[in-house]
Amino acid sequence: MSDTRGQIVEQQVSTQRAGMAAEHEPAASASMDTIGGANGPPSGTLVELFFQAIDEFDKPDAFLQRGPGGWTPLSHREILDRVQCASRALTASGVKRGDRVALLSENRAEWPIADYALLCTGALTVPIYGTLPASQIVHIVRDAGIETAFVSTLEQLGKMLEVRAETGSPRTIITFDSTDSTEPGVITMEQLLATGRERASNENEFRRDALQATPGDVATLIYTSGTTGLPKGVMLTHNNLYANAHASIGAVKVGPADIALSFLPLSHVFQRLVDYIMFAYGATIAHLQSIDDVAAAFLEVKPTVAVAVPRVYEKLYARVLSEKGFRRSIVLWARRVALEWAKEKLAGREPGGVLAWKHQVADRLVFRKLRAKLGGNIRFFISGGAPLAPEIALFFYGAGVLILEGYGLTETSPVTNVNTPEHLRIGTVGRAVPWTEERIAEDGEILVRGPQIMKGYYNNPDATAQAIDADGWFHTGDIGEIDADGFLRITDRKKELLVTAGGKNIAPAPMQAAMKRSRFIAEAVLIGDRRPYVIAIVVPNFDSLEAWAKQQGISAADREALVADERVERKLEEEMEARLGEFARYEKPKKVLAMAREFSLDRGEITPTLKVKRRVIEERLKDRIEALYAEPPPSEP
Repeated sequence: MSDTRGQIVEQQVSTQRAGMAAEHEPAASASMDTIGGANGPPSGTLVELFFQAIDEFDKPDAFLQRGPGGWTPLSHREILDRVQCASRALTASGVKRGDRVALLSENRAEWPIADYALLCTGALTVPIYGTLPASQIVHIVRDAGIETAFVSTLEQLGKMLEVRAETGSPRTIITFDSTDSTEPGVITMEQLLATGRERASNENEFRRDALQATPGDVATLIYTSGTTGLPKGVMLTHNNLYANAHASIGAVKVGPADIALSFLPLSHVFQRLVDYIMFAYGATIAHLQSIDDVAAAFLEVKPTVAVAVPRVYEKLYARVLSEKGFRRSIVLWARRVALEWAKEKLAGREPGGVLAWKHQVADRLVFRKLRAKLGGNIRFFISGGAPLAPEIALFFYGAGVLILEGYGLTETSPVTNVNTPEHLRIGTVGRAVPWTEERIAEDGEILVRGPQIMKGYYNNPDATAQAIDADGWFHTGDIGEIDADGFLRITDRKKELLVTAGGKNIAPAPMQAAMKRSRFIAEAVLIGDRRPYVIAIVVPNFDSLEAWAKQQGISAADREALVADERVERKLEEEMEARLGEFARYEKPKKVLAMAREFSLDRGEITPTLKVKRRVIEERLKDRIEALYAEPPPSEP
């Protein structure tokens, strides 16, 4: 792509800013000033956002927490009291402005309470994924200079004590759950709050001290998932997140009547920003500790809004299609109807006649049951973190479940683009949010500039200079294209392009996404860099595969034996070939290597956000890969 094309795209996107700012504004409400003004990039702090929400809404159920006895509400006033007490106790313990404090926990009410307490104290929240093993936490604790940490459970306490045994830090560990640990420096959240109540001054003094935060102060240090090396600490300021919340509100139009189910880890900046927005606009936030409880939580809470990564929607889609016998034929027919109906609606045409009748029948037989499993009240989902297959988004749209796909990175706070209900183009990640400039570089890389761009990488000026150029453009590392209407389409990761021994450039992401649309394939990773051709590493969807194998009379002692069966290998190859018809012959994988297990976080094969680490997978399977390439290449048709 030429520089001229890049300049044209930049001009197209830049000239839309004023109009987009207006159309992204939510309906007028008293809370509009919560996050900022409408005439330019807002400037403010997350501390201001917190106090304004407390004062404006004062709800009895600002948070909901799932426990053995059901969902327990927590009011705005209770949240304020706990934040004030925690902040005062942290200050008394020696935590100062600018200190880095770790937060190792699953989603629960204590997570945002600890976060807001740290923001009010002036310390930097350093979130750590609850699924990370101790060995992967060591680098973060050392690099950030962690001296104090919040942890949720006794299991997380054990991890942090392992880290302390190796690094000497953190000296103080605060547990959300009760503990009788005699380890030095270990206290409970209740003990911390009790200390704060003893030392608490009046609320006005607390607010005065907390509001010393400025927009340019670093609010949080978030470590990247490390798909290509050691995690780097992303420094996001108060204003990065404050401005991005305001810019994103056009897609996330919420109010006090909404209930948001928060189950994507709050350590992920995507969920965290959405929760800041929900809190600012008075929505009730239901925190769910375990993703295993998501299906039950939808029925119990009946949320109106939720966000997730594509893998969640892929699994739900696969579950819908996993019906057997006559019921499966009905579901497949309903899927065809959903796709046809969705395409008509998105083209601006109102389906009528036979299609309208078929859609009504499909709704009664299939779609209503799907929506009921989601609680029956869902207004929209937001998808981010990776590309969502258009076929899946179209199906859900046709079934009456709106998924708004967006885009961004930790370094962009995170939102740069998002589809809205009014401006939806499936297959894209939407248009740039207000006050955001975008351009496509000559090599196809997406460049972004705006108030949400990080301050830099902590203790890493070289990496910062590589990521943000002298003109302030952040280099995303993603390849994409912007259409004439400003909608961005992501095509691949720059660093993940495969260059075969024959010099062919191959983008693996589109083919991987196409393969995963098979109900027999849960995960697919293509390799072939500097190799004669590409091969596919496949993790089967074992529910579907084992049911098929039983129908075929295939018996296997275990999954290792199952994936080694020649008939199963042929089935997976057929599924792959059936979904890659649109790709060039040289791009398509020539062989399949089937895994007998899912990729594992503990083995370092995926990140906490479920991104596959291709290099680790290749190293883990080195012998099998070499053996596969040593075999004669398949004959071309």
